Amino acid sequence: MNEYTATVRWQRDGAKFADNRYARDHEWQFDGGTSVPASASPAHVPSGCARADAVDPEEAFVASLSSCHMLWFLSIAAKRGFVVESYADHAVGVMEKNENGKLAITRVTLNPNVQFAERTPTREEHEVLHHRAHEECFLANSVKTVVEVVLN
Repeated sequence: MNEYTATVRWQRDGAKFADNRYARDHEWQFDGGTSVPASASPAHVPSGCARADAVDPEEAFVASLSSCHMLWFLSIAAKRGFVVESYADHAVGVMEKNENGKLAITRVTLNPNVQFAERTPTREEHEVLHHRAHEECFLANSVKTVVEVVLN
């Protein structure tokens, strides 16, 4: 069993609280020492209460799924003899009401653009690499969200 830790820190800093107009910016600190500025999404809180230049949980969720998929893809491609030169993904998460009427990220679409060196896989081989990566991704296996991969 592995454990992964993150420390989340927020402080009121003397601001009013009961009026729901407090600052949502906070910090994520990870076990390796990296700190990331975080905030609520500006779409979900009163104007001026979120920090647009910080990472919000919804963006982090989408990025985590994309990153996990990419890391598995790279590993599987390497084992099958394909050399990946670059990998870029413009992942998109859709928030809408789920079957229980609650807001949820119900779908994440990965749009990977993979450049290969040397031998390029056929379209079918490329699809198989992504399918296998999706099956192995720890995070995709941990959520109810539909994760779809769309190749160019």
